[in-house]
Amino acid sequence: MDSPDVQPVAVIGAGAWGTTLAQVLAEKGVPVRLWVREPEVFAGLARDRINHTFLPGVRLSARIMVTQEFAVALQGVRAVLMSVPSHYFREVLRELRPHLPPETVLVSATKGMEIESLLTMEGVVREELGAAVAYAVLSGPSFAREVAQKTPTAVTIASRRREVAHNLQRLFSTPYFRVYTSHEVTGAELGGALKNVFAIGTGILEGMGLGANSRAAVITRGLAEMTRLGVRLGANPMTLMGLAGLGDLVLTCTSSLSRNFQVGVKLGKGLALPEIMEGMTEVAEGVKTARAVHLLAQRLGVDMPIVAAVYKILYEGLAPREAIKKLMTRELKDELEAMTETW
Repeated sequence: MDSPDVQPVAVIGAGAWGTTLAQVLAEKGVPVRLWVREPEVFAGLARDRINHTFLPGVRLSARIMVTQEFAVALQGVRAVLMSVPSHYFREVLRELRPHLPPETVLVSATKGMEIESLLTMEGVVREELGAAVAYAVLSGPSFAREVAQKTPTAVTIASRRREVAHNLQRLFSTPYFRVYTSHEVTGAELGGALKNVFAIGTGILEGMGLGANSRAAVITRGLAEMTRLGVRLGANPMTLMGLAGLGDLVLTCTSSLSRNFQVGVKLGKGLALPEIMEGMTEVAEGVKTARAVHLLAQRLGVDMPIVAAVYKILYEGLAPREAIKKLMTRELKDELEAMTETW
């Protein structure tokens, strides 16, 4: 039963991250309604209180109620946390919209871009719910499994409404889950989306057996590309130097826990993308985001050679070694000028 003194929070999506965030809130005493799409995941949660598919071995708090009905999940909630893949985000938002209580805060924990519109999740929310909705994004270096194990983690909550960011900071913060605030949504969302593309790139290098020098180059130049696009779209470049940018970039580009990194490793070993994707239970956002970012960069005239290389490996059959050769033999440049050429 929900406590009458604490308004519940709805978590939409029971992947590893959504399930983990539901647990973080529930262990603080917040009643959580966890909406689950997959019948097999719902059955396991209802039977064992364990998400055997996406977060095996973690028994969920009794404060988490699982449901497959939006009307149940959203009744009387104070905040709705969206944790669904970017390519389902708009569809799910449309489905839940009739049940959304007025003045509810919508929080996105999705790290990606919509391919058709080339929008971040904030753009999708504005189109579907209007400009008046209170919106925030939760981003930063945070593998779900490590948060579930209470590994010290630091993330960012960004909202254009400062009071919303501060309220959510208090809601989510725990002794092991430190939440910083920001009012710069554009940079926070772009950092969370783009880091997955570069993680595929460093994974490719790992799969090819190349060394740490190559990985460091992709991380550093990837940050430059991320910042160029961010500034072009109105982001503060310092946001990309923080947790939602550099922090998440380093995490996903250096760890085998990253699904996007693992996709890259298999590509670097010569596996075909359809074969790789067929064997995955969770979404690697970087695969679709690479297409969206490549198209967006072309539209805006922003130079993003690493993104273009990853895109061509994924979708045009470019051999990784040929992609590396093209990157290494580009026109020579001054580093500082190359970092800031579109600022």
